[in-house]
Amino acid sequence: MPPLPQAKRAIDLQGDATFVPGTTNILTQYDHMLGRTDNDGTREVTNDSLKRSSKGVILLPQPTDSPNDPLNWSQSRKYYHFLLMLAFTALTAAISNDASASQESLNEAYGISYDAMNTGAGVLFLFIGWSCIFFAPASSLYGRRISYLICLLAGTLGSVWFGSSTRTADTIWSQAFVGMSESVAESQVQQSLSDIFFQHQFGTVLTAYIMATSIGTFLGPLIAHIISMNQGFRWVGWWGAIITGGCLAVFVFTCEETVFDRGSYAQVTSGVKVKSPSHVNDEQEKNNINKYAAENEESSIEGGDNNSNSRTQMGEKELITAAQNEPLNSYWKRIAIITPSPYLIGWGFKQYLERFLVYFKVFTLPAVWLSGLLWGLQDTFMSFFLTTQDTYFYDAPWNKSETGVAVMNVATLVGACIGCIVAGILSDKHVLWIAKRNNGIYEPEYRLYLIFITAVVSPVGLIMFGVGAAQEWPGWVVYGGLGLIGYGWGSVGDISMSYLMDCYPEIIIQGMVGVSIINNSLGAIFTFCCSLWLDASGTRNTYIALAVIDFCTICLAIPTLYWGKSWRRWSTKLYLEMVELTQGM
Repeated sequence: MPPLPQAKRAIDLQGDATFVPGTTNILTQYDHMLGRTDNDGTREVTNDSLKRSSKGVILLPQPTDSPNDPLNWSQSRKYYHFLLMLAFTALTAAISNDASASQESLNEAYGISYDAMNTGAGVLFLFIGWSCIFFAPASSLYGRRISYLICLLAGTLGSVWFGSSTRTADTIWSQAFVGMSESVAESQVQQSLSDIFFQHQFGTVLTAYIMATSIGTFLGPLIAHIISMNQGFRWVGWWGAIITGGCLAVFVFTCEETVFDRGSYAQVTSGVKVKSPSHVNDEQEKNNINKYAAENEESSIEGGDNNSNSRTQMGEKELITAAQNEPLNSYWKRIAIITPSPYLIGWGFKQYLERFLVYFKVFTLPAVWLSGLLWGLQDTFMSFFLTTQDTYFYDAPWNKSETGVAVMNVATLVGACIGCIVAGILSDKHVLWIAKRNNGIYEPEYRLYLIFITAVVSPVGLIMFGVGAAQEWPGWVVYGGLGLIGYGWGSVGDISMSYLMDCYPEIIIQGMVGVSIINNSLGAIFTFCCSLWLDASGTRNTYIALAVIDFCTICLAIPTLYWGKSWRRWSTKLYLEMVELTQGM
C-alpha cells in the first residue's frame, strides 16, 4: 500500500527533527505543502501558491481544484450537510437519553426494577463507546455514508424494541441498539465536518456540534417525559422509531458522501524558494524538494487509479486545468451507499482488520487521554445530577412535579450553549490572535487557555447544585449550579475535541474513537456506582469530592501546555503510521 504523499514527506523530515503533528503556520510564512516547520517556526516564501481565506489565513487542508472536493462545495451544499450532521447528532443523543421517562411506568406495569434499567443505561454507554471502533475502519474503506445508514437503522430497531418492552431483557438489550446508533455521532461526525470545513473554522463548527449534542442530551428526557405523560410510555419508543426512521430516509436520498481521495490530486508547489534554517544548506533543500516530487509520482503510480496515473504525467498547469474541468459526480454517485477507497483490495477484509487493530494504538497518545478524561468526566456528572433530582426535588421544600423536575434540565442546556459559544467561537478568534503574535505559528495547545475559566466555573456549579440540594439552599442557587455544570459540559467538550483535532488533523476518526471509548467507559462505570457513592458518602460530601476531581482533571491542561508539543513530537512515528494506513481518508 503506497503511503500518502504528505506522510512520506514527513517521514523524510523526521531526521531533521522539524516535523511536529499539529504545528502549522496559518498566516503567511509557512509552506504547508512541504509538510514541515523550521526550528524557528518560520519560512520565507517568495512565490507563495498556497490558497488562503479572504483574511489571508492559509486554508488547511489545501483544497484541490476539483469541483468534487467537499472543501469546494457551494455554501448551500456545505450547510445542508452540516445541518444533517447536527440533526443526526441531536437525534441519536435524544433517543439515547429518553428511556428514563418510561422507568416508572415499566416498573408499575411489568415489575421491571430500577436496577435493571440502570444496567440498561450501562449497556448503552458501553455500546456507544465500543461500537465506534468497529465503524471507524469501515469509514476509510467504504465511505462515510454506510456508517450513518447502519446507525440510523440500529436506532430505529432499538426504539421499536424499547417501545414494545415487556421484560427486563427488552429494556436492557434495546439500549444496545440505541447506543450503537449514537456511536458514529461521537466519532465520525467530526470527521465528516472536517471534510467540508477548514482547520481555522473547527472551533465554530464544533460549537454547533456540541450544542446539538447538548440539545439532544438535555431536552431528550424532557420531550420523552411529555410524550409519556400525554400518550403513554410506549410512545417514547414509537416516536423515537418514527423520527429516526424518517431521518434514515432523508439520509438515504440527500446525504452526500464526503470522502475524497485528496492524495490523487497532490502536487508539489513549484517555484518556491525558502530561507532554510542554519543547519540545512540550499543543496539539501533542493534535494528534498526534488525528492518530494519523485515520491508524489511513485505513490500515485503504485496505488492510484488510472486517473491518478495520468495526473502524474501532467505539468502543474495541465493538472490544475484537468481538475477544474473534471465533471461533477452524478447524483447517484454522490449518494452511493458504498464509496470504495481507491486503495481497496478485494472486499477489504484484511485491510479492515489491519485498521481495526491499529486503532488501539491511539491509547498511547496523551492528547486522546486528556480529551477523553475531560469530556468523559462531564458526561459522568449527568448520572449524579439526574439521580439527585429524582431524590430531592419531588419532596418538600421543592415539591416539584415530574414535569417540573424534567424542566430543570433547561438550565443545564442554557449553560451548555453559553459554554459552547465562549469555548468555540471565541476560541477561534483567540487562537488566531495568539498565532499572529507568534509569527503565524499555531500550536494546538493554544486551545487550552480558555479551559481555565471552566476550572473555576464547573466545580462551583457542582457545589452550588449538590450541596444546595442537600442543604435546601434557595432555588436560584440550585438552578444557577445546573447552569454552571452545563457551561462546563459545553466548554470542555468543545475545547477538548478542538485540541485533539488540531493535534492530529489527519486521523480525526481514530482519535475520536479513543475519546469515545474512554468517555463512555467512564459513563458506564459511574452509572453503576453513582447511587452507591451517594448513599455511602451523602449528597453533600459526594458533590464536594466531584468538584475537587473536576478541578484537578481540568488542571491536567497545565502540564499539557508545557509538554504538549514534546508529546506530539514523540508521537510523530505513530501518527504517520496511522495516516499511511488510513490514506488520510
